Parts: sequence; structure tokens; C-alpha cells
Amino acid sequence: MKISRIFKSKSELQDQRINELMVARIPILIWVSLVYAASMILQSIGELVLLNALLFTIVYIVHATLHWSLYRISLSKAWLYFIIQGLLIFTCALLMPDSSPAVIIGLFPVLIGQSIGLFYQRRKIALVSLYCVSMFFYTIIYVGDEYDLVLLVLLFLLMLIVVGAYASMFFQQVHARIRTQIFLEDLEKAHKKVEELTLANERQRLARDLHDTLAQGVAGLIMQLEAVNAHITQGNIQRAQEFVEVSMSQARRTLAEARLAIDNLRAKSVSKTDFEEAVRDEVHRFNQATGIDVMQQLKIASVMTGTLKEHSLQIISECLMNVAKHAKADKVWISVQEQNNRIQIEIKDNGVGFDTNVIGKKTGHYGLLGLYERVRLIGGEITIRSLSSGTRIQIEAPVNKGDGI
Repeated sequence: MKISRIFKSKSELQDQRINELMVARIPILIWVSLVYAASMILQSIGELVLLNALLFTIVYIVHATLHWSLYRISLSKAWLYFIIQGLLIFTCALLMPDSSPAVIIGLFPVLIGQSIGLFYQRRKIALVSLYCVSMFFYTIIYVGDEYDLVLLVLLFLLMLIVVGAYASMFFQQVHARIRTQIFLEDLEKAHKKVEELTLANERQRLARDLHDTLAQGVAGLIMQLEAVNAHITQGNIQRAQEFVEVSMSQARRTLAEARLAIDNLRAKSVSKTDFEEAVRDEVHRFNQATGIDVMQQLKIASVMTGTLKEHSLQIISECLMNVAKHAKADKVWISVQEQNNRIQIEIKDNGVGFDTNVIGKKTGHYGLLGLYERVRLIGGEITIRSLSSGTRIQIEAPVNKGDGI
């Protein structure tokens, strides 16, 4: 697979190439400096001409500067870079003939190694390699070292293998590190997006709770009080008192639902709390707010993860909220047990039931979509059965799954 397929756009691929070349500057500069030192030593053993040494140093500095600035060169001008570098190496070999083997054997493989990091296509790398090899043989013949051709070729091939292997591994490691950084940045962006969506979902849920409790309840009270006022005007006091009693009952029910919604918003995290205790607290708040009897059976032996406890408690809370809002039930049964390293949650009531086909399509059933989402997050399964005699919700999930989500 080509490396370019990993990235989303040409701009990302360009940034990747620049980062790789910038990281490679230090080891290349160190190697070029070692070749320079070796060249000066070898030339001094023979005949060192001061002018040639000065010109060699100047040309060599230009050569090293181009190495250092390679990341600034665009791909469209890369061919010009390799041509100039090859000519500079050839010039250095001419200026220091006694050390020309060190120059050409030490520097031409570096250019081939750079092409591995610069180009992501084998054809272009092969063309650069062909150019460098041609310049290598041309320099040997021009300088007059053809008598040692076999030895120089063997040394060049050995150096080429070493530098090529090192360059390939080096750029792969650098590429993997930079790719990991890019993925981490994308992950951070995704995390921020999830936080924004979570906040938006919480706002939507709060709006739905207010609508389903306070708004609808107050609207009903207004209608009933208008009826009371009409009957009082007509002198029908007995009928007005009946509507007053109905209004008081409606007000208590609205207050209970509002308190239940507030308790859910204020509910403490269960990550550091015993799960059974948290469930009992939730049931107690529900009973105090609604007066509905709740029979509970809780039996958990394993230590649950914080995420599993959090989602499980929210699932139970949402089910109780739906009972208070829609079921018209006077009894609720809750069972939380563990079997075969799986948690099994069952909530059922003796209410009026509902049509499960309208989940997500009708006001008041959005919370059930939240149940499906929470069950998915803990890697579980949910089954909802609803008849005119009541509703049964069953959830099953692995005990050890949750915190890694």
C-alpha cells in the first residue's frame, strides 16, 4: 500500500514529507561532516593544495547547506536539487582527487537515501539511483581511478546497501511517529466533537424533560383552572370543586415528575459508589416522588467498571422516568442480577403499555432511543415488550466491559 493513501489530502502528505525531511537533517549533516573530515585526512596524506582545499570546503558547504534546506524545496524542483547535488559531489572529487573515493562513496548513497524519504514512488527513486550510479562511474573514470574500479564498486555497493537500508528504516520510523501524531490530533478533534455533541444532547434532553413535565403539566393546570373559573361564574360550585381536586392532583403529579427530573440531573456519579446502594437510592427517590411501589431484587457479585455502573444506573433511571410519565402504573419490579459474568437488568410495570413501533417517532419516547444508545455503549442487548397489561424491558451486558469505551 502506498504511503500516500494513508493521508486524507495533498496538504497532509506535504506536511508529512516536510516533517520527515526536517527530522532527517541532523543524521545527514553528521554523516556529511564525517565524510568531509575523512576527505581532508586522505588528501593530506598525498598532496594537499591549499587553494583546492579552500575551494573544496566552499563547495562542500554549499552541498551541506542544500542538504539542510531540502525540506524547503518543492517536489516540482526536487529533480533540480539532485542534479545540482550530483554536480557538486563531482566537483568535490575533482578538487580533491586523492580523497575522491571517500567523497563519491560517502555522498552519492546519501542522495539515494534522501530520495527514499522525498519520493513515495519507486520509479522516481529508481531514476535518482540511476543518476547517482552514473555519476559515480563517470567520476571514477574522469578522475582516473578506473584501476581500482572493482574495489570501489564493491565498497560503493556495500555503502549503498547500508545507507539504503538505514534510510528505509529511518523514514519508516519517522513516518510512523508523525502518522501517530496526526492520528492523535484527529482523535483529540473527535473527542472535542463528542463533548460538544454530548453537551448538545444533554441540552436536548433537558428541554424534553421540561416540556414533558413542567410545560405539559402547567398547560393542563391552566385548562383546568379556566374550567373552574367558568363553573364558578355559572354558580356551579360543586362542579368547580371537582375540577379543583383534579387540578390539585395534576399539580402534585407535575411536581413529582419535575422533582424526579431534577434528581436525575443532580444524581451523583456511581464510579466511586456501590452500585446496589446507588440503585436503592434511585428507587427511593422515585418512590418518594411518585408514590409508586417498587419491588427490587439486586444481586451483583463482581466488581463492575465505572462506565458500566454509570450507564446501568442511567438506564434504570430512564426506565423509572418513563414509568412515571407514561405508564400509569402503581407497581414496578426491578431485577439486577449477574449470571455467567453478564449483568441482567429487568424493569417491568403493570401500566397501560405502549406501541413499541413508535419509538423515536412520537413525543415522549425519545428517552427509549437513549436506552438503546447506552446499551450499545456497554456492549449489551436490549429487549422491550409492551402489552396493555404493562411493559417489560430486559438488558443484558458483559460485566467487564465499559471503561475502555
